[in-house]
Amino acid sequence: MKAAVYRRYGPPNVIRVEDASAPVPDSDELLVRVFASTVNRTDCGFLSGKPRIVRVFSGLRVPRAPILGCEFAGEVASVGAGVTAFVVGQRVFGYNGVKFGGHAEYVTIAETGLVAEIPAGLAYAEAAPTIEGAHYALNMIRAAKITVGQNVLVNGGTGGIGSAAVQLLAHLGARVTAVCATAHLSTVQSLGAERVVDYTREDFTALDDQFDVVLDAVGKSSFGRCRRLLAPGGFYVSSELGPMWQNPVLALTTPLLRKKRVLFPIPKDTRADALFLQGLIETGEFRPLLDRSFPLEKIREAYEYVAAGQKIGNVVIRVRDETPPA
Repeated sequence: MKAAVYRRYGPPNVIRVEDASAPVPDSDELLVRVFASTVNRTDCGFLSGKPRIVRVFSGLRVPRAPILGCEFAGEVASVGAGVTAFVVGQRVFGYNGVKFGGHAEYVTIAETGLVAEIPAGLAYAEAAPTIEGAHYALNMIRAAKITVGQNVLVNGGTGGIGSAAVQLLAHLGARVTAVCATAHLSTVQSLGAERVVDYTREDFTALDDQFDVVLDAVGKSSFGRCRRLLAPGGFYVSSELGPMWQNPVLALTTPLLRKKRVLFPIPKDTRADALFLQGLIETGEFRPLLDRSFPLEKIREAYEYVAAGQKIGNVVIRVRDETPPA
């Protein structure tokens, strides 16, 4: 099979598209013929091996999993003897942030993992970006226990996490203020934000409003800058470690010292999240925001684009050509 392979940490030019052995599914796994995958911030972090803490999970000196791609969409090619929830030929989307493997023509995933059937009418390229950003957003929303009517600010409303968070918060009935650049104000508003702040013209940390939660989906602010925005008992939640890796430390100390707290939730991967997102797509309440796509042969360019930090929503990798869904 064709696969994008990296054998050492570094910039995008360390990736090679080459022939690799197709994975063999265990008894509880599916083998998926991949049509589309994505390149996201998780992939970029594992490719570069930075911050170095990621190497605890990916391999201290060299990568343990030489094929990245934590998201995928494709067709079930075969199933292990113990699989009962899926059948050959079924169209599925999934996420695996441990084994990766989506940047290849075939990938395996456990039937109990984050995998679900693609809703009717959704192309593989539309389904592939469903889980990565959304599952981070879901974990942050649940950690803060956000409920109907709460006032929430999302910094980075156009990113993979932020664009998902805006839609998920709107589904919950929260009042959403989102921060983005001028060109994307209408896009973010269409996702469900009641108010959109243009960061090129206004410093969102100077707003007069108070928020129950500030959700920093790009990690470009800090608790110190956002603290004045928080209502008493409010939460600052970030997708990143923060300056000097302060967010995990503040998550431990602010509950003891302050009425305004930092949360740094560790994501939990459950198949229930895949099924939840599948249901929201079917009802029209969630749709991954797409930026652009690249063929597998140009995956280096995709990594360079994502690493530049200006993507809008998700970047798709076309592993195979697909016929539009009926």
